[in-house]
Amino acid sequence: MFLVDTHAHLNDPAFTADLPLVLARATKAGVRKIVVVGHNMATSRQAVALALQSDDCYATVGVHPHDAPEAAEDSLAELAGLLGQTRVVALGEIGLDYHWNTWPKEVSQRAFRAQIALAKALCKPFVVHNRDAHADVLALLKEQAPYHHGFVMHCFSGSLEVARECMRLGGDISLAGPVTFRNAHNLHDVAKNIPLERLLIETDCPYLAPDPYRGQRNEPAFLVNIVEGIAFRRGLDVTKVAEATSANAQRLFSLGDVS
Repeated sequence: MFLVDTHAHLNDPAFTADLPLVLARATKAGVRKIVVVGHNMATSRQAVALALQSDDCYATVGVHPHDAPEAAEDSLAELAGLLGQTRVVALGEIGLDYHWNTWPKEVSQRAFRAQIALAKALCKPFVVHNRDAHADVLALLKEQAPYHHGFVMHCFSGSLEVARECMRLGGDISLAGPVTFRNAHNLHDVAKNIPLERLLIETDCPYLAPDPYRGQRNEPAFLVNIVEGIAFRRGLDVTKVAEATSANAQRLFSLGDVS
């Protein structure tokens, strides 16, 4: 199999001690490309550095809603510069998170709007974080449409109808470890019914390890379990899902040949 992990936090301290071994296990499992994600300015710089050090890695840069005030004018200018570098493929992760309510909604929404505008101005796709904020995420996406260079709903957690609304706006849907959980019925429905050509896969490591590793540190090698879970729900051969999701990742992020 040739797999692409479209969302991995290899710049997290959880990987400081053994990153070379993690990358080696990923390669052995068939993971050929890994998109390392920034969630604030510091981790965005780290993602770019990792991408430049490894032929297997690419980077995204952006300010997560947990760090929304950081998306000020000087940071947006730096993000624009980083997005011009080689192997930096998207803006993100950006979005809204109402689960923790770290900042007033107006602050998070302002950061989301500003970064969507930046991605559009630079002709880049963007990566959306959405937790307990489906209505407002959809409203803002509709407000800022169209998206000629696409976007992806990372670690999708909504219903099939929310997925269809995102796809109508030009977005792709990325499924992660929770799709393998026995009681994740909404995600099983999404995995079974969305068009294969709009599907991406990710680990979101070190978080949300799939079964049978649930509760452990997640890593790109576990992407195999995610693609197997999706193939099971769709009644398809694993190789077909792997090939399709890898091609979709190449299309959205311009990764080059992934086969």
